[in-house]
Amino acid sequence: MESELSGAFRGRVAKHAALADAGRLRIVDLLTLGDLSPSELQAELGMPSNLLSHHLRTLEEAGLVARHRSEADRRRSYIRLAFGALEGVVPGAEQGARRVLFVCTRNSARSQLAAALWQQASEIPAASAGTHPAERIARGALEVAGRHGLNLADAAPRRLDQVLGEADFVVTVCDNAHEELTGLDAVHWSIPDPVRLGTPEAFEHAYEDISHRVNDLAPRLLAA
Repeated sequence: MESELSGAFRGRVAKHAALADAGRLRIVDLLTLGDLSPSELQAELGMPSNLLSHHLRTLEEAGLVARHRSEADRRRSYIRLAFGALEGVVPGAEQGARRVLFVCTRNSARSQLAAALWQQASEIPAASAGTHPAERIARGALEVAGRHGLNLADAAPRRLDQVLGEADFVVTVCDNAHEELTGLDAVHWSIPDPVRLGTPEAFEHAYEDISHRVNDLAPRLLAA
């Protein structure tokens, strides 16, 4: 494991360690809005000057903050977030992808919604498929898509073996499909099937779940 820790990863670890202290996290929160002098930070936080100095040194060493002299009064300095300070702070691996393929059993609701939402969130192409596709998209999926400005009218369920490409980044959005495709290298999202209940609420919950997951994943995939 030690040999796997690259310099960039160690830098992320240092940032997390620095932010694990409540006082230092409060400092960074304030600096996301703009630059502050040490005296302004002290007044805002009600923190002793020696403790503030310790926290600022730790944040500087972790590459989170930087300081510069005031042009008006050279005795005064300002603290700011360092460029790229918060890059890599949110856990998650980045990966390249030529296309994202969303897969469920029937390709009639969840995978169709995921592909449509992906096209709004990323420039990487998306498609959807099913292990046992239905004849048509579920009415509830069409209705929830319409409520949120998505157009699924021209999409038709398709079989996985007709769509899957060698370089696809595959996401299964259905437990049945995930457990059926044990030999396929895929990310899995365990999203309850809204078709089982068939209610507007079930489709709305599925839409919200998929939307959050798409928006979380999209920044982590880079066009290959």
